[in-house]
Amino acid sequence: MRVENFLRYSARRWGDKLALVTRDMSLSFTDLDALSDHLAADLQIRGLRPGDRTMIFMDNCWEAVVSIFAVLKAGGVFSPVNPSTKADKLAFMLRNCRARAVITQARLAGVLEQALAEETNVEVAIISGDPGSLLPGASRFSDGIAGLARPVGHVGIDMDLAMLIYTSGSTGRPKGVMMTHRNIEAAATSITAYLRNTADDVILNVLPIAFDYGLYQILMAIKVGATIVLEKSFAFPQAIFDIMRREKVTGFPLVPTMAALILNMRDMVPGSLPALRYITNTAAALPPEHIERLRALFPDVMIFSMYGLTECKRCTWLPPSQLDVRPGSVGIAIPNTQAYVVDNQGRKVAHGVVGELVIRGPHVMQGYWENEEATAKVLRRGPNPWERVLYTGDLFRADADGFLYFVGRKDDIIKTRGEKVAPKEVEAAIHACPGVAEVVVFGRQDPILGQAIHAVVVAYDPSLNEQMVIRHCQRNLEDFMVPRSVSFRTELPKTDTGKVSRRLAAEEFEHSMELAE
Repeated sequence: MRVENFLRYSARRWGDKLALVTRDMSLSFTDLDALSDHLAADLQIRGLRPGDRTMIFMDNCWEAVVSIFAVLKAGGVFSPVNPSTKADKLAFMLRNCRARAVITQARLAGVLEQALAEETNVEVAIISGDPGSLLPGASRFSDGIAGLARPVGHVGIDMDLAMLIYTSGSTGRPKGVMMTHRNIEAAATSITAYLRNTADDVILNVLPIAFDYGLYQILMAIKVGATIVLEKSFAFPQAIFDIMRREKVTGFPLVPTMAALILNMRDMVPGSLPALRYITNTAAALPPEHIERLRALFPDVMIFSMYGLTECKRCTWLPPSQLDVRPGSVGIAIPNTQAYVVDNQGRKVAHGVVGELVIRGPHVMQGYWENEEATAKVLRRGPNPWERVLYTGDLFRADADGFLYFVGRKDDIIKTRGEKVAPKEVEAAIHACPGVAEVVVFGRQDPILGQAIHAVVVAYDPSLNEQMVIRHCQRNLEDFMVPRSVSFRTELPKTDTGKVSRRLAAEEFEHSMELAE
Protein backbone atom coordinates (compact mmCIF):
# COMPACT_ATOMS: atom_id res chain seq x y z
CA MET A 1 0.00 0.00 0.00
CA ARG A 2 1.16 3.53 -0.74
CA VAL A 3 1.26 5.78 2.31
CA GLU A 4 -1.22 8.36 0.97
CA ASN A 5 -3.79 5.58 0.93
CA PHE A 6 -3.61 5.46 4.73
CA LEU A 7 -5.51 8.76 4.60
CA ARG A 8 -7.76 7.92 1.65
CA TYR A 9 -9.01 4.70 3.23
CA SER A 10 -9.52 6.28 6.66
CA ALA A 11 -11.41 9.20 5.09
CA ARG A 12 -13.78 6.74 3.43
CA ARG A 13 -14.31 4.75 6.63
CA TRP A 14 -14.19 7.44 9.33
CA GLY A 15 -14.88 10.60 7.32
CA ASP A 16 -16.35 12.89 9.99
CA LYS A 17 -14.18 11.59 12.83
CA LEU A 18 -11.43 13.88 14.12
CA ALA A 19 -8.12 13.04 12.49
CA LEU A 20 -5.97 15.92 13.74
CA VAL A 21 -6.16 18.36 16.64
CA THR A 22 -3.80 21.32 17.12
CA ARG A 23 -4.18 24.45 19.24
CA ASP A 24 -5.52 26.42 16.29
CA MET A 25 -7.19 23.81 14.07
CA SER A 26 -9.18 20.58 14.18
CA LEU A 27 -9.56 18.52 11.01
CA SER A 28 -11.70 15.49 10.27
CA PHE A 29 -10.40 12.74 8.03
CA THR A 30 -12.57 14.16 5.23
CA ASP A 31 -11.11 17.65 5.78
CA LEU A 32 -7.52 16.39 5.82
CA ASP A 33 -8.09 14.31 2.70
CA ALA A 34 -9.63 17.23 0.79
CA LEU A 35 -7.01 19.81 1.81
CA SER A 36 -4.13 17.50 0.89
CA ASP A 37 -5.85 16.78 -2.45
CA HIS A 38 -5.98 20.49 -3.25
CA LEU A 39 -2.35 21.09 -2.30
CA ALA A 40 -1.24 18.00 -4.25
CA ALA A 41 -2.96 19.33 -7.36
CA ASP A 42 -1.29 22.72 -6.81
CA LEU A 43 2.12 21.03 -6.57
CA GLN A 44 1.49 19.14 -9.81
CA ILE A 45 0.39 22.32 -11.55
CA ARG A 46 3.63 23.97 -10.40
CA GLY A 47 5.64 21.18 -12.01
CA LEU A 48 6.26 18.61 -9.28
CA ARG A 49 6.84 15.26 -10.97
CA PRO A 50 6.76 11.73 -9.53
CA GLY A 51 9.95 11.14 -7.57
CA ASP A 52 10.75 14.83 -7.05
CA ARG A 53 11.84 15.68 -3.51
CA THR A 54 9.98 18.25 -1.42
CA MET A 55 11.40 19.48 1.87
CA ILE A 56 8.87 20.20 4.61
CA PHE A 57 10.57 22.77 6.82
CA MET A 58 7.91 23.30 9.49
CA ASP A 59 7.19 22.77 13.15
CA ASN A 60 4.42 20.52 14.47
CA CYS A 61 1.44 22.18 12.81
CA TRP A 62 -1.60 21.07 10.83
CA GLU A 63 -0.10 22.51 7.64
CA ALA A 64 2.83 20.10 7.92
CA VAL A 65 0.49 17.09 8.07
CA VAL A 66 -1.45 18.36 5.04
CA SER A 67 1.86 18.88 3.22
CA ILE A 68 3.14 15.34 3.86
CA PHE A 69 0.08 13.73 2.32
CA ALA A 70 -0.09 16.31 -0.49
CA VAL A 71 3.47 15.54 -1.59
CA LEU A 72 2.74 11.80 -1.59
CA LYS A 73 -0.52 12.24 -3.51
CA ALA A 74 1.40 14.24 -6.12
CA GLY A 75 3.82 11.33 -6.48
CA GLY A 76 6.65 13.13 -4.73
CA VAL A 77 9.07 12.24 -1.95
CA PHE A 78 8.76 14.23 1.28
CA SER A 79 11.73 15.14 3.46
CA PRO A 80 10.88 16.57 6.90
CA VAL A 81 13.39 19.04 8.35
CA ASN A 82 13.62 20.17 11.97
CA PRO A 83 12.51 23.82 12.29
CA SER A 84 15.60 24.61 14.38
CA THR A 85 17.86 23.75 11.42
CA LYS A 86 20.21 26.57 10.47
CA ALA A 87 20.55 27.94 6.94
CA ASP A 88 23.88 26.28 6.10
CA LYS A 89 22.65 22.81 7.07
CA LEU A 90 19.34 23.37 5.27
CA ALA A 91 21.24 24.44 2.15
CA PHE A 92 23.35 21.27 2.34
CA MET A 93 20.27 19.05 2.50
CA LEU A 94 18.53 20.94 -0.31
CA ARG A 95 21.58 20.47 -2.52
CA ASN A 96 22.21 16.91 -1.42
CA CYS A 97 18.78 15.59 -2.43
CA ARG A 98 18.28 18.16 -5.22
CA ALA A 99 14.94 19.19 -3.75
CA ARG A 100 12.53 20.60 -6.31
CA ALA A 101 10.17 22.19 -3.78
CA VAL A 102 10.11 23.50 -0.20
CA ILE A 103 7.09 24.06 2.02
CA THR A 104 7.69 26.23 5.08
CA GLN A 105 6.03 28.75 7.36
CA ALA A 106 6.34 32.49 7.69
CA ARG A 107 8.58 32.52 10.77
CA LEU A 108 11.12 30.29 8.96
CA ALA A 109 11.05 32.12 5.63
CA GLY A 110 14.18 34.09 6.51
CA VAL A 111 16.18 30.92 7.15
CA LEU A 112 14.94 29.47 3.86
CA GLU A 113 15.88 32.66 2.03
CA GLN A 114 19.44 32.39 3.37
CA ALA A 115 19.63 28.74 2.33
CA LEU A 116 18.35 29.53 -1.15
CA ALA A 117 21.07 32.16 -1.57
CA GLU A 118 23.32 29.20 -2.30
CA GLU A 119 22.83 27.28 -5.52
CA THR A 120 20.00 24.73 -5.26
CA ASN A 121 17.48 22.99 -7.51
CA VAL A 122 14.47 24.50 -5.74
CA GLU A 123 11.86 25.81 -8.18
CA VAL A 124 8.79 25.85 -5.93
CA ALA A 125 8.50 27.49 -2.50
CA ILE A 126 5.22 27.54 -0.58
CA ILE A 127 4.85 29.51 2.64
CA SER A 128 2.09 29.27 5.24
CA GLY A 129 1.06 32.19 7.41
CA ASP A 130 1.84 35.80 6.56
CA PRO A 131 5.53 36.32 5.79
CA GLY A 132 4.96 40.03 5.12
CA SER A 133 6.59 39.81 1.72
CA LEU A 134 7.00 36.56 -0.17
CA LEU A 135 10.31 35.23 -1.39
CA PRO A 136 10.72 35.75 -5.12
CA GLY A 137 8.65 33.12 -6.90
CA ALA A 138 7.06 31.80 -3.70
CA SER A 139 3.34 31.16 -3.29
CA ARG A 140 0.99 31.10 -0.32
CA PHE A 141 -0.03 27.86 1.35
CA SER A 142 -3.55 29.27 1.74
CA ASP A 143 -3.84 29.62 -2.04
CA GLY A 144 -2.64 26.07 -2.58
CA ILE A 145 -5.33 24.52 -0.37
CA ALA A 146 -8.09 26.83 -1.61
CA GLY A 147 -8.37 25.36 -5.10
CA LEU A 148 -10.90 22.74 -6.10
CA ALA A 149 -8.59 20.69 -8.32
CA ARG A 150 -7.67 17.10 -7.46
CA PRO A 151 -4.28 15.46 -8.06
CA VAL A 152 -3.81 13.77 -11.40
CA GLY A 153 -4.44 10.01 -11.42
CA HIS A 154 -2.10 7.14 -10.67
CA VAL A 155 1.32 8.34 -9.52
CA GLY A 156 3.22 5.16 -8.69
CA ILE A 157 3.48 1.91 -6.73
CA ASP A 158 4.53 0.94 -3.23
CA MET A 159 8.13 0.24 -4.26
CA ASP A 160 8.59 3.94 -5.00
CA LEU A 161 10.53 6.19 -2.66
CA ALA A 162 8.18 7.93 -0.21
CA MET A 163 10.45 9.63 2.28
CA LEU A 164 13.97 10.93 2.64
CA ILE A 165 14.69 11.56 6.31
CA TYR A 166 18.08 12.88 7.32
CA THR A 167 20.02 11.43 10.22
CA SER A 168 20.97 13.82 12.99
CA GLY A 169 24.54 13.97 11.76
CA SER A 170 26.00 13.04 15.17
CA THR A 171 28.85 11.24 13.38
CA GLY A 172 29.38 13.75 10.58
CA ARG A 173 27.36 15.21 7.71
CA PRO A 174 23.66 14.23 7.74
CA LYS A 175 22.82 11.25 5.52
CA GLY A 176 19.49 10.91 3.74
CA VAL A 177 17.78 7.65 4.73
CA MET A 178 15.65 6.36 1.84
CA MET A 179 12.31 4.77 2.75
CA THR A 180 9.80 3.40 0.25
CA HIS A 181 6.04 3.29 0.73
CA ARG A 182 6.43 -0.43 1.40
CA ASN A 183 9.07 0.22 4.09
CA ILE A 184 6.81 2.70 5.88
CA GLU A 185 3.73 0.50 5.68
CA ALA A 186 5.67 -2.48 7.07
CA ALA A 187 6.94 -0.46 10.04
CA ALA A 188 3.56 1.14 10.77
CA THR A 189 1.72 -2.19 10.53
CA SER A 190 4.16 -3.90 12.89
CA ILE A 191 4.16 -1.16 15.53
CA THR A 192 0.39 -0.63 15.58
CA ALA A 193 -0.01 -4.40 15.98
CA TYR A 194 1.92 -4.69 19.25
CA LEU A 195 0.56 -1.38 20.58
CA ARG A 196 -2.92 -2.64 19.66
CA ASN A 197 -3.82 0.73 18.14
CA THR A 198 -7.39 1.21 16.93
CA ALA A 199 -9.64 4.03 15.78
CA ASP A 200 -10.56 4.56 19.45
CA ASP A 201 -7.06 5.80 20.28
CA VAL A 202 -6.16 9.44 20.79
CA ILE A 203 -2.38 9.89 20.53
CA LEU A 204 -0.55 12.97 21.74
CA ASN A 205 2.67 13.90 19.94
CA VAL A 206 5.10 16.61 21.06
CA LEU A 207 8.07 15.08 19.24
CA PRO A 208 9.35 16.83 16.09
CA ILE A 209 7.98 15.57 12.79
CA ALA A 210 11.57 15.51 11.51
CA PHE A 211 12.25 12.81 14.14
CA ASP A 212 10.96 9.49 12.79
CA TYR A 213 9.50 8.64 16.21
CA GLY A 214 7.36 11.79 16.03
CA LEU A 215 6.55 11.42 12.34
CA TYR A 216 5.30 7.86 12.69
CA GLN A 217 2.84 8.88 15.42
CA ILE A 218 1.01 10.78 12.68
CA LEU A 219 1.32 8.10 10.01
CA MET A 220 0.21 5.31 12.34
CA ALA A 221 -2.74 7.27 13.72
CA ILE A 222 -3.96 8.08 10.21
CA LYS A 223 -3.52 4.44 9.17
CA VAL A 224 -5.75 3.01 11.93
CA GLY A 225 -8.26 5.87 12.06
CA ALA A 226 -7.05 7.21 15.42
CA THR A 227 -6.90 10.89 16.38
CA ILE A 228 -3.53 12.63 16.61
CA VAL A 229 -3.18 15.60 18.98
CA LEU A 230 -0.20 17.62 17.79
CA GLU A 231 1.77 19.93 20.08
CA LYS A 232 5.00 21.79 19.36
CA SER A 233 7.04 20.90 22.45
CA PHE A 234 7.08 19.58 26.01
CA ALA A 235 8.49 22.82 27.43
CA PHE A 236 5.45 23.25 29.71
CA PRO A 237 4.53 19.76 30.91
CA GLN A 238 1.55 20.83 33.02
CA ALA A 239 -0.08 22.48 30.01
CA ILE A 240 0.44 19.28 28.02
CA PHE A 241 -1.16 17.19 30.77
CA ASP A 242 -4.15 19.57 30.79
CA ILE A 243 -4.54 18.94 27.05
CA MET A 244 -4.20 15.20 27.58
CA ARG A 245 -7.02 15.23 30.12
CA ARG A 246 -9.24 17.41 27.92
CA GLU A 247 -8.70 15.32 24.78
CA LYS A 248 -8.83 11.99 26.67
CA VAL A 249 -5.44 10.95 25.29
CA THR A 250 -4.81 7.19 25.28
CA GLY A 251 -1.28 7.05 23.83
CA PHE A 252 1.75 9.10 24.92
CA PRO A 253 5.12 8.65 23.16
CA LEU A 254 8.05 10.11 25.06
CA VAL A 255 11.85 10.15 25.25
CA PRO A 256 14.00 9.93 28.42
CA THR A 257 14.44 13.69 28.72
CA MET A 258 10.64 14.08 28.86
CA ALA A 259 10.42 11.34 31.48
CA ALA A 260 12.99 13.18 33.60
CA LEU A 261 10.88 16.37 33.43
CA ILE A 262 7.75 14.47 34.46
CA LEU A 263 9.48 12.85 37.40
CA ASN A 264 10.72 16.24 38.62
CA MET A 265 7.16 17.65 38.74
CA ARG A 266 6.13 17.97 42.37
CA ASP A 267 2.37 18.29 41.84
CA MET A 268 1.79 15.13 39.78
CA VAL A 269 -0.91 12.94 41.31
CA PRO A 270 -0.87 9.19 40.54
CA GLY A 271 -3.67 8.21 38.17
CA SER A 272 -4.33 11.81 37.06
CA LEU A 273 -4.66 10.78 33.38
CA PRO A 274 -7.49 8.23 33.54
CA ALA A 275 -7.86 7.76 29.76
CA LEU A 276 -4.17 7.01 29.21
CA ARG A 277 -3.67 3.42 28.01
CA TYR A 278 0.03 3.30 27.11
CA ILE A 279 3.35 5.14 27.16
CA THR A 280 6.14 4.38 24.71
CA ASN A 281 9.82 5.22 25.00
CA THR A 282 12.67 5.15 22.51
CA ALA A 283 15.73 7.27 21.46
CA ALA A 284 17.53 5.93 24.55
CA ALA A 285 16.63 3.40 27.20
CA LEU A 286 14.80 4.57 30.31
CA PRO A 287 16.75 3.82 33.48
CA PRO A 288 14.97 1.11 35.53
CA GLU A 289 14.51 3.58 38.40
CA HIS A 290 12.66 5.99 36.08
CA ILE A 291 10.44 3.17 34.83
CA GLU A 292 9.47 2.31 38.41
CA ARG A 293 8.63 5.92 39.21
CA LEU A 294 6.59 6.29 36.02
CA ARG A 295 4.63 3.17 36.92
CA ALA A 296 3.86 4.67 40.32
CA LEU A 297 2.55 7.84 38.64
CA PHE A 298 0.59 5.94 35.98
CA PRO A 299 -0.38 2.69 37.72
CA ASP A 300 -2.86 1.43 35.11
CA VAL A 301 -0.78 2.38 32.07
CA MET A 302 1.26 -0.03 29.93
CA ILE A 303 4.86 1.14 29.41
CA PHE A 304 6.54 -0.04 26.22
CA SER A 305 10.34 0.13 26.15
CA MET A 306 11.57 0.07 22.55
CA TYR A 307 14.70 0.39 20.46
CA GLY A 308 15.05 1.64 16.92
CA LEU A 309 17.07 3.74 14.53
CA THR A 310 16.23 5.92 11.55
CA GLU A 311 17.53 3.30 9.11
CA CYS A 312 14.71 0.88 9.96
CA LYS A 313 12.37 2.86 12.20
CA ARG A 314 11.79 0.27 14.94
CA CYS A 315 13.69 -2.93 15.81
CA THR A 316 12.56 -4.24 19.18
CA TRP A 317 9.86 -3.90 21.82
CA LEU A 318 9.58 -5.14 25.39
CA PRO A 319 6.11 -6.44 26.32
CA PRO A 320 4.99 -4.51 29.43
CA SER A 321 4.57 -7.80 31.28
CA GLN A 322 8.35 -8.27 31.06
CA LEU A 323 9.38 -4.97 32.67
CA ASP A 324 9.88 -6.55 36.08
CA VAL A 325 11.18 -9.85 34.74
CA ARG A 326 13.88 -8.35 32.49
CA PRO A 327 14.93 -4.93 33.79
CA GLY A 328 17.10 -3.08 31.29
CA SER A 329 15.96 -5.14 28.29
CA VAL A 330 14.68 -3.50 25.11
CA GLY A 331 12.83 -6.68 24.28
CA ILE A 332 12.41 -8.86 21.23
CA ALA A 333 12.11 -8.18 17.52
CA ILE A 334 8.94 -6.40 16.46
CA PRO A 335 6.43 -8.45 14.42
CA ASN A 336 7.65 -9.54 10.96
CA THR A 337 11.27 -8.76 11.86
CA GLN A 338 14.37 -10.70 12.83
CA ALA A 339 16.97 -9.25 15.20
CA TYR A 340 20.14 -11.14 16.08
CA VAL A 341 23.63 -10.53 17.46
CA VAL A 342 26.80 -11.29 15.47
CA ASP A 343 30.57 -11.19 15.96
CA ASN A 344 33.06 -9.27 13.80
CA GLN A 345 32.87 -11.99 11.12
CA GLY A 346 29.07 -11.78 10.92
CA ARG A 347 28.50 -15.09 12.74
CA LYS A 348 25.67 -15.36 15.25
CA VAL A 349 26.91 -15.47 18.84
CA ALA A 350 25.66 -17.42 21.85
CA HIS A 351 23.38 -15.81 24.42
CA GLY A 352 25.23 -13.60 26.87
CA VAL A 353 27.95 -12.74 24.34
CA VAL A 354 28.21 -9.10 23.26
CA GLY A 355 28.18 -8.40 19.53
CA GLU A 356 26.64 -6.15 16.88
CA LEU A 357 22.87 -6.16 16.39
CA VAL A 358 21.65 -7.02 12.89
CA ILE A 359 18.12 -6.34 11.65
CA ARG A 360 16.31 -8.25 8.90
CA GLY A 361 12.86 -7.11 7.80
CA PRO A 362 10.72 -5.27 5.23
CA HIS A 363 11.14 -1.95 7.06
CA VAL A 364 14.92 -1.77 6.54
CA MET A 365 15.88 1.28 4.47
CA GLN A 366 16.91 1.15 0.82
CA GLY A 367 20.17 2.91 1.64
CA TYR A 368 21.60 6.40 2.06
CA TRP A 369 20.76 8.87 -0.68
CA GLU A 370 23.56 8.82 -3.28
CA ASN A 371 26.09 7.56 -0.73
CA GLU A 372 27.11 4.09 -1.80
CA GLU A 373 30.14 3.94 0.49
CA ALA A 374 28.14 4.63 3.65
CA THR A 375 25.35 2.32 2.48
CA ALA A 376 27.77 -0.57 1.90
CA LYS A 377 29.03 -0.29 5.49
CA VAL A 378 25.61 -0.91 7.03
CA LEU A 379 23.63 -2.87 4.42
CA ARG A 380 25.39 -6.18 3.91
CA ARG A 381 24.52 -9.57 2.50
CA GLY A 382 22.05 -11.44 4.69
CA PRO A 383 21.30 -15.14 5.22
CA ASN A 384 19.96 -15.33 1.67
CA PRO A 385 21.86 -14.23 -1.45
CA TRP A 386 19.07 -11.93 -2.67
CA GLU A 387 18.84 -9.73 0.42
CA ARG A 388 20.73 -7.19 2.46
CA VAL A 389 20.40 -6.80 6.21
CA LEU A 390 21.11 -3.82 8.45
CA TYR A 391 24.21 -3.78 10.64
CA THR A 392 23.20 -1.25 13.29
CA GLY A 393 26.61 -0.37 14.74
CA ASP A 394 25.12 -0.98 18.19
CA LEU A 395 26.43 -3.56 20.64
CA PHE A 396 23.90 -5.92 22.22
CA ARG A 397 23.67 -9.15 24.11
CA ALA A 398 20.74 -11.57 24.27
CA ASP A 399 19.58 -13.66 27.21
CA ALA A 400 18.67 -17.35 27.01
CA ASP A 401 15.12 -16.48 25.90
CA GLY A 402 16.26 -14.16 23.12
CA PHE A 403 15.48 -10.88 24.89
CA LEU A 404 17.94 -8.17 23.88
CA TYR A 405 19.97 -5.75 26.01
CA PHE A 406 21.61 -2.62 24.61
CA VAL A 407 25.28 -2.35 25.62
CA GLY A 408 26.41 0.70 23.64
CA ARG A 409 27.55 2.09 20.31
CA LYS A 410 30.60 0.32 18.90
CA ASP A 411 32.37 3.66 18.59
CA ASP A 412 31.37 4.78 22.13
CA ILE A 413 33.23 2.00 23.92
CA ILE A 414 35.76 3.34 26.46
CA LYS A 415 39.09 1.51 26.65
CA THR A 416 40.49 1.96 30.15
CA ARG A 417 43.02 -0.04 32.20
CA GLY A 418 43.07 -2.64 29.44
CA GLU A 419 39.31 -3.18 29.78
CA LYS A 420 36.42 -2.21 27.52
CA VAL A 421 33.62 -0.27 29.21
CA ALA A 422 30.21 0.54 27.72
CA PRO A 423 29.17 4.04 28.84
CA LYS A 424 25.59 2.81 29.04
CA GLU A 425 26.41 0.49 31.96
CA VAL A 426 28.04 3.29 33.94
CA GLU A 427 25.16 5.64 33.14
CA ALA A 428 22.64 3.05 34.35
CA ALA A 429 24.46 2.81 37.69
CA ILE A 430 24.64 6.59 38.12
CA HIS A 431 20.96 6.99 37.21
CA ALA A 432 20.18 4.87 40.29
CA CYS A 433 22.05 7.33 42.53
CA PRO A 434 19.53 9.43 44.52
CA GLY A 435 19.34 12.99 43.23
CA VAL A 436 20.43 12.30 39.64
CA ALA A 437 18.12 13.53 36.87
CA GLU A 438 20.33 12.96 33.80
CA VAL A 439 23.83 11.69 33.12
CA VAL A 440 26.18 11.13 30.21
CA VAL A 441 29.49 9.27 30.36
CA PHE A 442 32.47 9.38 27.99
CA GLY A 443 36.19 8.66 27.90
CA ARG A 444 38.99 11.25 28.13
CA GLN A 445 42.50 10.62 26.91
CA ASP A 446 44.78 9.64 29.79
CA PRO A 447 48.53 8.84 29.54
CA ILE A 448 48.31 6.06 32.12
CA LEU A 449 44.81 4.60 31.78
CA GLY A 450 44.45 5.03 28.03
CA GLN A 451 41.08 6.64 28.65
CA ALA A 452 39.70 7.92 31.94
CA ILE A 453 35.96 7.70 32.52
CA HIS A 454 34.20 11.03 33.08
CA ALA A 455 30.54 11.57 33.98
CA VAL A 456 28.53 14.75 33.47
CA VAL A 457 25.51 14.86 35.78
CA VAL A 458 22.36 16.96 35.95
CA ALA A 459 21.10 16.78 39.55
CA TYR A 460 17.71 17.66 40.97
CA ASP A 461 19.20 17.47 44.48
CA PRO A 462 21.53 20.50 44.90
CA SER A 463 23.45 18.77 47.70
CA LEU A 464 24.72 16.02 45.38
CA ASN A 465 28.48 16.24 44.78
CA GLU A 466 31.27 14.42 42.97
CA GLN A 467 32.35 12.23 45.89
CA MET A 468 28.78 11.06 46.52
CA VAL A 469 28.44 9.95 42.90
CA ILE A 470 31.83 8.21 42.89
CA ARG A 471 31.11 6.41 46.18
CA HIS A 472 27.79 5.23 44.75
CA CYS A 473 29.62 3.87 41.69
CA GLN A 474 32.24 2.16 43.86
CA ARG A 475 29.44 0.30 45.64
CA ASN A 476 27.70 -0.73 42.42
CA LEU A 477 30.35 -1.12 39.70
CA GLU A 478 33.57 -2.98 39.10
CA ASP A 479 36.68 -0.94 39.93
CA PHE A 480 37.66 -0.25 36.32
CA MET A 481 34.14 1.07 35.55
CA VAL A 482 34.10 3.73 38.28
CA PRO A 483 34.39 7.28 36.86
CA ARG A 484 37.69 9.02 37.50
CA SER A 485 35.88 12.35 37.68
CA VAL A 486 32.37 13.83 37.75
CA SER A 487 31.20 17.29 36.75
CA PHE A 488 27.78 18.93 37.07
CA ARG A 489 25.71 20.93 34.58
CA THR A 490 22.22 22.41 34.62
CA GLU A 491 21.42 20.63 31.35
CA LEU A 492 22.98 18.24 28.85
CA PRO A 493 23.39 18.96 25.13
CA LYS A 494 20.75 17.26 23.00
CA THR A 495 20.40 16.31 19.36
CA ASP A 496 17.48 17.61 17.29
CA THR A 497 15.54 14.52 18.38
CA GLY A 498 15.95 15.23 22.09
CA LYS A 499 18.56 12.54 22.65
CA VAL A 500 21.53 13.36 24.88
CA SER A 501 24.57 13.88 22.65
CA ARG A 502 27.64 12.14 24.06
CA ARG A 503 29.88 13.78 21.45
CA LEU A 504 28.68 17.32 22.21
CA ALA A 505 28.91 16.71 25.96
CA ALA A 506 32.53 15.59 25.57
CA GLU A 507 33.36 18.57 23.35
CA GLU A 508 31.77 21.04 25.78
CA PHE A 509 33.64 19.55 28.71
CA GLU A 510 37.01 19.64 26.94
CA HIS A 511 36.36 23.24 25.90
CA SER A 512 35.57 24.19 29.52
CA MET A 513 38.81 22.53 30.64
CA GLU A 514 40.81 24.50 28.07
CA LEU A 515 39.26 27.76 29.28
CA ALA A 516 40.10 26.87 32.88
CA GLU A 517 43.80 26.35 32.12
